Amino acid sequence: MSRKFGAEFIGTFWLVFGGCGSAVLAAAFPQLGIGFAGVALAFGLTVLTMACAVGPISGGHFNPAVTLGLTVAGRFPAGQVIAYVVAQVLGAIAAAAVLFMIASAKASFEPGGFASNGYGVNSPGGYPLASALVIEVVLTAGFLLVILGSTSKAAAAGFAPIAIGLALTLIHLVSIPVTNTSVNPARSTGVALFATNGALGQLWLFWVAPLAGGALGGAIWKWLGDE
Repeated sequence: MSRKFGAEFIGTFWLVFGGCGSAVLAAAFPQLGIGFAGVALAFGLTVLTMACAVGPISGGHFNPAVTLGLTVAGRFPAGQVIAYVVAQVLGAIAAAAVLFMIASAKASFEPGGFASNGYGVNSPGGYPLASALVIEVVLTAGFLLVILGSTSKAAAAGFAPIAIGLALTLIHLVSIPVTNTSVNPARSTGVALFATNGALGQLWLFWVAPLAGGALGGAIWKWLGDE
């Protein structure tokens, strides 16, 4: 059992370090910047690579909303949810701490948003709370449908990590301007602890909306009639 929790810690660490690291380190410089499309791809690649690497051990959730959605769909035991979420949040915090240590070593470093999520003044496009709430619920629900569908018995074997990684890339391409894309409470928590833009005060939304979306996606898949 400890191997599963360790895999979730490592996978979530990789997601936050690679995805948020691409925003903090690689997208911040005009001459070297990868842009938000590059950040979106980076998040997708983190999930794709770790789903292949440690997915066979833990299922490759790396996200409390995914764990909840799989539980609602009947694909994951409710008794392991809390332990998985704790491992995911700890992995996210550890990744954010390492990323902060690297970034802050530069003399001109200013934490600012530090790849955190937000609405209103903390939204990249200035979108309000209502917009952030709706897009996070809808996209997380869609993410769960992709996960559940691509890992079903009827799906082509071996392609799930690609579908899931590309889905997360698409999600970021759509929602970075709105919330800087969460769909993952652990990812939001890790970087919010180091941001200096008031992200912690808005963190509640990035637990409530993704968890609601995850549960919705799981419920829809169960209604559709999973095998």
